[in-house]
Amino acid sequence: MKFQTTHYHFDLLKDNERISSFFEAIMDYDGRKNLAYDLGCGSGILSYFLSSKFCHVISIESDNETYECALGNLSSFSNVKIVNSDVLDYNFNKKADLILCEMMDTALIDEEQVPVINHARKFLKKTGKIIPQGIFNIAQLVNLEREYIHWDENSNHEILSNEVMYSQIDFLDEINPHFECNIPFKIKKDGLANGIKITTITKLTENIVCGPTPMLNPPLLIPLSSLQVNENDLIKVNLKYNMGEGIESIKTKFI
Repeated sequence: MKFQTTHYHFDLLKDNERISSFFEAIMDYDGRKNLAYDLGCGSGILSYFLSSKFCHVISIESDNETYECALGNLSSFSNVKIVNSDVLDYNFNKKADLILCEMMDTALIDEEQVPVINHARKFLKKTGKIIPQGIFNIAQLVNLEREYIHWDENSNHEILSNEVMYSQIDFLDEINPHFECNIPFKIKKDGLANGIKITTITKLTENIVCGPTPMLNPPLLIPLSSLQVNENDLIKVNLKYNMGEGIESIKTKFI
């Protein structure tokens, strides 16, 4: 099936690992199959997958151009309803067996996954499920070339510490968007520490996880003030951000 897309959503469709992971998660779903919501449905590819599993699929997209693409792509599917609305403004009048929401971003900082899921969860049946199910966030202390926040797109950086899993989030639970923690790093090699690398692992279902892909949670590199570190040092960093409010909300400091 050919999909009409925007330029951005074409890049999403080209990310085969991302698409195949969500396809596998949807096919793996074994709960009730009356109604599914696809929140932020984009061009409709995930709604297309859902249509083969559910009696009814309601797909919500706020961007007008993208909505028109989804409407055209799925016009022949009688069990799929495409809605042009912000999820936070939509009048949910039925509870779903499954909520699918791919408004993901590294550590859930720069997209609206958390406010949308916190809102939409009220319209999920008690036995309902959410795809993705949650995330794991991992941090490392690094030496960066660039002095600004950026995604790891062929940028040079040197790993100086062990990996620390500093947070886990389950989307079935209410999520506090205001995040803060102190992360202890064990230094593996001498160097100048001036940044943190955050890697987000997506847990789609109990059986399926997906690491970073080009268009799903690429690692995020965040600058720190500079500190000379030596092998076996224990260095603590305070990390703070607001999920859904953008990378401008990120604050870091050595403690």
